[in-house]
Amino acid sequence: MSTSENKAGLLLARIDRIPVWALPSLFAGIIGMGFLFTFYDIFDINVSFIQTCMALVPGCTPPSSAQYIGLPVLLNLVGYVVGTLFFSPLADRAGRRDLLLITMLVTGIGSVLTAVVDTYTWFVVARLITGVGIGADLAIVNTYIGEMAPRGGRARYTSMIFVFSALGAVLGIWLGLWLTTPSTPLPLGLPFALASASFGYGWRIMYLIGGALALVGVMLRFQLPESPRWLISRARYEEAEMVIVEMESRAHEISPLPPVAEPVAPPPAAGERMPFAAIFHNPTYRSRTLLLLAMWFCAYITVYSFAAGFTTLLAALHYPPPEAGLITAMGTFGFVLCALVAYAYGERMERKTWVPLAAAITLVGGVLVAVGGSVFWIGVLGSIVVFFGFNVWVPIAYTWSVENYPTRARTTGFALVDGIGHLGGGVGLMLIAPLIPHLGVLAAMLLIIAFLVLAAVIAQFGIATQDRLLDDISP
Repeated sequence: MSTSENKAGLLLARIDRIPVWALPSLFAGIIGMGFLFTFYDIFDINVSFIQTCMALVPGCTPPSSAQYIGLPVLLNLVGYVVGTLFFSPLADRAGRRDLLLITMLVTGIGSVLTAVVDTYTWFVVARLITGVGIGADLAIVNTYIGEMAPRGGRARYTSMIFVFSALGAVLGIWLGLWLTTPSTPLPLGLPFALASASFGYGWRIMYLIGGALALVGVMLRFQLPESPRWLISRARYEEAEMVIVEMESRAHEISPLPPVAEPVAPPPAAGERMPFAAIFHNPTYRSRTLLLLAMWFCAYITVYSFAAGFTTLLAALHYPPPEAGLITAMGTFGFVLCALVAYAYGERMERKTWVPLAAAITLVGGVLVAVGGSVFWIGVLGSIVVFFGFNVWVPIAYTWSVENYPTRARTTGFALVDGIGHLGGGVGLMLIAPLIPHLGVLAAMLLIIAFLVLAAVIAQFGIATQDRLLDDISP
C-alpha cells in the first residue's frame, strides 16, 4: 500500500478496535431527537386524519375517510423517495453532518405548512414536502449511526436510537387522541379528549408541534461531529484523526483499548464513480439492492397500513372513531416495548432472522384484533402485539441495509432500498384501504400482514452481516 493508503487503513483499524459507543451520551440523545420528530410525523396522521378529513373534505365522515387517507400517505412517501434519492447522494459526497441539518429543516417546514393549509389538495402537497425531509433524514441518520457504532453493536445502537422513534410514535398518536377525538367515556375513548364542534383544529396544533420539534432538532445537531469513516473515504485524514482521537479517549475511560490490528484495506479513492454508479456498476451491490428493495417494498405495505392507517381502517370496520383511536393509541406501548427488546437482543440473532419472527408476532396480534370483536381489551391486547410485531424488525433491518453498502455509497444505497421501498406503504394503503369496508376484520388483517410474511421470505436470501467489519462486508 502507498503512504496514503496505509494512513487510511490505519485509521480504519483504529475505529474498528473501539468496542463501545464512543461519542458523548448527549450525542445519542441529539440523534434520537431527530428520530423522535421523524416518527412523530409518520404517526401523527394516524388518529388525527379523521378530524383533518372532516375539516378539509366536504361530507367526509369516519367510514368514508378511508377513501381519502391513501393519497396523502402515498404522496408523503413519494416525497420520501424524492428527498432520499436527492439528498442521500449529497451526504455521500458532501458529508453526513451538514446534510442532517438540511433534512431536518425541510421536514420542519413541511410540518408547519401542513398546519396552515385550508384544502385537501394543499394538505397532500404539504405531506409531500414533509416526506422529502423525512426520507433523506432517516437514510442519513441510519448511515451515521452505522458508521459511528462499534462493530459488535451496530444493531444495538440503532435500536437504542429507535427507542426515540417509539416515543415519537406514542407522542403523535396520543396527542391525536387527545386533540382530535371527542370526549368519550372509557373504554370507548378518552373522557378528557378535546375535540368538539368548537374545537376542530386539534390536528393543526399537532403539526405545529412537529415544526417546533424539528427546530429543536436542527439546533442540537450543530454539535455532532462528521463521520470519520466518511472523512477517510474523502482522504481528509487529519480531520478524521481528530474525531477518532476523541472517540478513543472516551472509549479508554470505559476500558483499555485492544492493540491496533493490521491496517484494513482502505476504501477506494474519492475519484471513483459514486455514489449511484458505485452501486449499479457493481454486480454485488446491484443484486443486494434488488433484494433489499423487494423486502422493504413488501414489508412497508404492512407497516404503513398499521402505522398511518390503523385508526382509519378500524373506523372503516365500524369501530366508533374514539374507540378506534384509543385501540391504536394503546398499541403504541407495544412499539416502545419492541424498541427496548431490539436494543437488548438485536445482536443475538442474524439480521434477516428478525423479519420472520416479526411477521409471526404481527400475525398473532392481527388475529387477536379480529377475534376480539367488540371486546375492547382483547382489541387493545391485539393492537399492542401488532405494534410490537411490525416494528421490532425495523431497527435491525435499518442496520442490515446500511451494512450492505460501502462508505462511498452507503447513504445512497440505504436511500434506494428504504426510500423506494416506502412506496409500498403508499401503494398498499391506496389499494387496500378502499377494500376494508367490504372485508371482514380477519380477512383485512390477514391481507395486510401477508405482505410482511412475503418480505420475511425474501430476506432469507440476503447476506449474513452480524459482528463483521463494515469494510469486510462491503469493500
